[in-house]
Amino acid sequence: MIGLRGDLKVLVTSRPIDFRRGVHGLVAMVAEALKADPYCGSVFVFRSKRKDRIKMIFWDGSGMILVTKWLEEGGFTFPPIQDGAVVLTATQLSVLIAGLDWTRVGRKAVKRPRGIA
Repeated sequence: MIGLRGDLKVLVTSRPIDFRRGVHGLVAMVAEALKADPYCGSVFVFRSKRKDRIKMIFWDGSGMILVTKWLEEGGFTFPPIQDGAVVLTATQLSVLIAGLDWTRVGRKAVKRPRGIA
């Protein structure tokens, strides 16, 4: 299970992938195309050409986990197609997985409390 902790880093690839790729191919893609460490505990999200399917991989400390989801109706919201990836928050990932528009979930600035003198 993906622990949706506040410091979770989520990277969504912008370009669609060949959905026949398995976990080993996706790990290689993270290392080569994204220049990231697939074993760092971040979640890596990949999209299909039709926008109705996603694959996610993440390392849980004992093994690599591959998750696949497809929507029966509609499609996922993805960033414009370009090289690289977009970083999401854990909340935005939850919204994406639900098939909703994650771009409507903004990041609120949190003020630090002032120190007591």
